Amino acid sequence: MPSLPRDVEGADPAHGLVDSFGRRATDLRISLIDKCNLRCTYCMPAEGLPWLKKDQLMTPDEIRRLVRIGVETLGIRELRLTGGEPLVRADLLEIISGLRADHPELPIAMTTNAIGLEKKAQALADAGLSRINVSLDSLHRETFAQLTRRDSLDKVLTGVEAAAQAGLTPLKINAVLMRGINDQEAPELLAWSLEQGYELRFIEQMPLDGEENWKREGTVSAAETRELLSQRFRLVPSQENRDGAPAERFDVYEPHGNDKDDDDKHDAGAHGAGAFLGKVGVIASVTEPFCADCRRTRITAEGRVMSCLFSNEEFDLMHILRDPEATDADVAQRWAEAMWVKPAAHGTDRPGFELESFHRPGRSMSAIGG
Repeated sequence: MPSLPRDVEGADPAHGLVDSFGRRATDLRISLIDKCNLRCTYCMPAEGLPWLKKDQLMTPDEIRRLVRIGVETLGIRELRLTGGEPLVRADLLEIISGLRADHPELPIAMTTNAIGLEKKAQALADAGLSRINVSLDSLHRETFAQLTRRDSLDKVLTGVEAAAQAGLTPLKINAVLMRGINDQEAPELLAWSLEQGYELRFIEQMPLDGEENWKREGTVSAAETRELLSQRFRLVPSQENRDGAPAERFDVYEPHGNDKDDDDKHDAGAHGAGAFLGKVGVIASVTEPFCADCRRTRITAEGRVMSCLFSNEEFDLMHILRDPEATDADVAQRWAEAMWVKPAAHGTDRPGFELESFHRPGRSMSAIGG
């Protein structure tokens, strides 16, 4: 575990989770578990990974304490529970109900693969979960199985439907396009999401796969994604303030006519576009990075702060949480110091996964938490 540099004088919990570049983290992502019941090719090897033992995971009380410190002392305004797969945790309902009791107004979202969600969606909503994001890369059984190494598409779709019925909305779908596998399905995925009333997010594949096979040329870029979608829809950049969100959002309209010169005009209705259908987002971490406005702080399932998704530095909070002499102020100070040294971009001094200064994180996405 790396020690913090000496120059952390700017780290003051009273000012929130501010880094040396002036960014302020207000979006907390907490991984509940590293274990997952899928084996997505862009995330982990077919045989899985060495999982954390139960006593290495943060307990419900430790999670509640961290969130309380984050909200009451450090300026956290929204929370996302991630994994691995959060539904794998047997005490998930206890965690959510405790968080909701502590923070009646806090938006609490969860990212899930939706396997098992059909039976748990209503209980999650009753416990206080606000909404969910579901990872879904294909609507075709064979392609889904190829990407996840599991024949579980039907379980995911029934889980998504149950979540919508339970009111865990706005329900968002996360999709990673893989070249030559599911990239041509992009328009179909969007059409389905719009029809169901879900908001789809396309996420560029990142160098976070367990087998370390990622190549820049294999990434389906945001520009390519927009071009694929434009074969069937008209996309117009949203006029809403992005406000630090990772996704660039687009209003989606029915196509009308062949005048492509109007595609990028904001007021599509005034320039011949068809009916408004909904929205779509594109998260372009690789080709159009948004590091300069990053507002996220991540804590892994064993209580380590990761200031950047691509950083090789992790800063332990667990030993403070389990030290009977340590106070909430001690936790807040260490957390603030860890975020103060957040790198400028992609774990280094500037964005770019092909730069000599970039080194892959030592963990895959499931071990970090999305």
